[in-house]
Amino acid sequence: MRIRIEVAENLTEDEVIIRCKQVDDTVNKIHRYILEQSQPSSKITFYKDNQEFFFPLESVIFFETDGEHIYAHTAKQAYRIKYRLYELEEILPKYFVRAAKSTIINITQVYSIARNLTSSSLVQFMNSHKQVYVSRRYYQELKRRMNERRTG
Repeated sequence: MRIRIEVAENLTEDEVIIRCKQVDDTVNKIHRYILEQSQPSSKITFYKDNQEFFFPLESVIFFETDGEHIYAHTAKQAYRIKYRLYELEEILPKYFVRAAKSTIINITQVYSIARNLTSSSLVQFMNSHKQVYVSRRYYQELKRRMNERRTG
C-alpha cells in the first residue's frame, strides 16, 4: 500500500480520498478511523467541590451512576458530570462501551477482565486500583469491541 499526502493551499476544507482496487476490511478500517478522527470530540465539563475541570476524555476510565448523580472516574479521582448515561452513550467516542446498567467503560484503559460464567465479570484498569463489573448482558458486546480494538 502506498500513502501520499498532497498539500493544496487553495482548499477550504480538508479532503481525504482513498483509491483502491477493491473495498476490503483494511480499506473499511481506514475509512472508519478517518471518520472517527474527523468528528469533533465531545467536550464534557467535570465538577469536583466548587471547581470545574477540563481534561481529555481519554483520561476517563469509566462513568458510573451513584444515586442521583453520574461520576466520571479517572485513575485517581472521581468527578461529577451533568449528563445521564444514555446521553453519554450518544456523544462519547466509540472506545466507550456500556458494561452494566450503571456503567460505561473506556476500553482503551482496560487492563484485564476476569471472566465469571455465572455472574458479572471483573474489569481492572491500567494504572489504577479501581475496578468495575461487567454484567452478563453486556459482556459479549464488550468482548467484541475489545477484539476490534486489538485488530483495528
